Amino acid sequence: MDSFEQLLQIRVVKKHEDGVTVSMPLLPQFMNSAGVLHGGVLATLADEAVGFSVDYHFNRKRRITTTEMKINYLLPVTGKRLTARCHLVRVGRHLCVGRVDLTDSTKRLVAIATATYMLLGEK
Repeated sequence: MDSFEQLLQIRVVKKHEDGVTVSMPLLPQFMNSAGVLHGGVLATLADEAVGFSVDYHFNRKRRITTTEMKINYLLPVTGKRLTARCHLVRVGRHLCVGRVDLTDSTKRLVAIATATYMLLGEK
C-alpha cells in the first residue's frame, strides 16, 4: 500500500540547515466544492513539512508524532502546485516546533502554520 505522502505526491524539494521545503501538485480531487484547495490539504502539507524537517534533523533515527498544530488560511488556493517551507524554531529533548510558510504556484503566501512534534524514541 502506498504511504500517505505518496498518495498526495508530496516531495522534499530542498533541505535547509533549519528545515525543508516540500511541494505537491494541486490535483482536481484536492479541490473543494468552491473550486479551491481544501483546507485540510493545506494543513496536511504544513504538518508534513515540519515532520520531514524534524525527521531529517535527527537523521531519520527518531520516531515522531504531531502533538499540536495551528494554521492561518490567508488566501484561497488554485493553480498547479503548493509549496511549504518549514523553519525549525526549537529543537528540544522531547518537543520540536516548526513554522511553515505555504505558497502557491505564483509564490503568493496563502497560509502560515506552526506545528509541534514529540520525539518518541529511537527507530
